[in-house]
Amino acid sequence: MNQRLPHSLLLAALKQNVVELKDGREMRALGQGTWRMGEDKSKHDAEVEALRTGLDCGLHVIDTAEMYGEGESEKLVGEAIQDRREDVFLVSKVYPYNAYGDKLVSACDASLERLGTDYLDLYLLHWRGDAPLEETIQGMEQLKADGKIRAWGVSNFDVDDMEELLSLPNGDKCAVNQVLYHLGSRGIEYDLLPYLEEQGIPVMAYAPLAEGSDVKKDVFENETVNRIAEAYSASVAQILLAWTIRSGHVIAIPKAGQAEHVEENAAALLLDMSEEDFAALDEAFPPPTTKQPLDVI
Repeated sequence: MNQRLPHSLLLAALKQNVVELKDGREMRALGQGTWRMGEDKSKHDAEVEALRTGLDCGLHVIDTAEMYGEGESEKLVGEAIQDRREDVFLVSKVYPYNAYGDKLVSACDASLERLGTDYLDLYLLHWRGDAPLEETIQGMEQLKADGKIRAWGVSNFDVDDMEELLSLPNGDKCAVNQVLYHLGSRGIEYDLLPYLEEQGIPVMAYAPLAEGSDVKKDVFENETVNRIAEAYSASVAQILLAWTIRSGHVIAIPKAGQAEHVEENAAALLLDMSEEDFAALDEAFPPPTTKQPLDVI
């Protein structure tokens, strides 16, 4: 699985691994994250190439945010998707302090300008701040009505936040919840993931390769993980991604700044891991048995 595979093969696999949104649209189960991309100009060309390679492979979900490099990531994405907008399911996120009233409109307009597009497929509240949720929902619904976004969602919301959100007018229009989720951080499996499944709200898993986590080394050097990877002639990253999206309810958005890493990530869709493999991973990294605080980075 470590050898380079034809993009057409990867595209075919991705088209068969999708997560459906409430509005009937589909997001492919693997996408591309862009946290910290666009900040180092020496990496610019490689990062643009990586994003474009991802699109060639069928990784149509590209996730960014106004916070990432204070807009530099969005500019990079805008360059990468130039003349390819129809190939992209484009996601961006708004700062909590911009998530109401005219500030929300201005923030969305600024993101659209940096991205070089006139609409977002999905616009997320990056995390919960002081802005009343009612005002954020109202603003998001207006952006939809104005054609600037196709759908909206949230990020870093725990069960109590989601319950409050869904109790409000139009709160049930929330399309996704983007949260930290990887083999070394499974807290959402206790209550948040089942709750979202019941509500028909998919999870977007950021940092599925434990990026920025103090447990990354533990995960990547784990004997069981490496044994399973070797058995499939796969990389550890591919095993971790296949594990993350195993339920069919999760979209993983790993960041990859080089084209070969993007191709490697996409090939995770070709793995057909067994229940015995998943059981072994459960033993190595046990699922939660009690409520855990929502993990964030």
